[in-house]
Amino acid sequence: MNRTLYLLITLLMALQPAFGQSAKDIIRKAEEIRRGVQSSQAEMTMTIVRPDWTRSMSMKSWSKGDDYALMLVTAPARDAGTATLKRSNEVWNWVPRIERTIKLPRSMMSQSWMGSDFTNNDLVQDVSIVDDYDHRILKDSTIEGRACWKIELIPHEDAAIVWGRIYSWIDKVDFLTLRSEFYDEDGFLINVMQSSAIKKMGGRTFATKMEMIPMEEEGHKTVLEYTSIQFDVPLSDEFFSVQNMKRVR
Repeated sequence: MNRTLYLLITLLMALQPAFGQSAKDIIRKAEEIRRGVQSSQAEMTMTIVRPDWTRSMSMKSWSKGDDYALMLVTAPARDAGTATLKRSNEVWNWVPRIERTIKLPRSMMSQSWMGSDFTNNDLVQDVSIVDDYDHRILKDSTIEGRACWKIELIPHEDAAIVWGRIYSWIDKVDFLTLRSEFYDEDGFLINVMQSSAIKKMGGRTFATKMEMIPMEEEGHKTVLEYTSIQFDVPLSDEFFSVQNMKRVR
């Protein structure tokens, strides 16, 4: 986007902070940008960084609305075929090397996914940041030269959510979530997620790199980088089945 045009749009957004949109509207729009209104299909790499070693995986993902998601590891060979499936309120893992299907209880959604700093819930979203939280616009901010809304998210009392609160910074022009901070119930900052490498992908402006950084573990982070993504692709509900999870490639 031409920088002068970007600055003009940002100025107009500042004069009318959210064009009548609520904080929930902004969060919903940001999720639609990230996942597609109807569905998405993507390829990506995940790199787990530790002080003494680094490990990378190649992956594919598919999603449809809020109810269906599928993550598949395609490399390295020892992990290829490992998959995580979400269908409505059920989440399953398939581990081909032991030929075992595991249904995950809700208590395991906050556990690490494949040894990374992302949780099962981060990747398949067992809870909805739109419907399971209350939202409030706090103040304007700037990240990497982009004017952002800072939004506070407080989980509903009856929601099975590990976080005490989340702060998200969302770009005012392209509705990209550029930073999120995750706090526990005691108010301690646990994880920070940063998004960058903004480019055109899948026909829209998209942050193609996400870093999840645990604050209490120095030298630890996980980097998720998209290599391709398509939005609103035709996917049937039957695609997201336990049987298909075992054979999808």
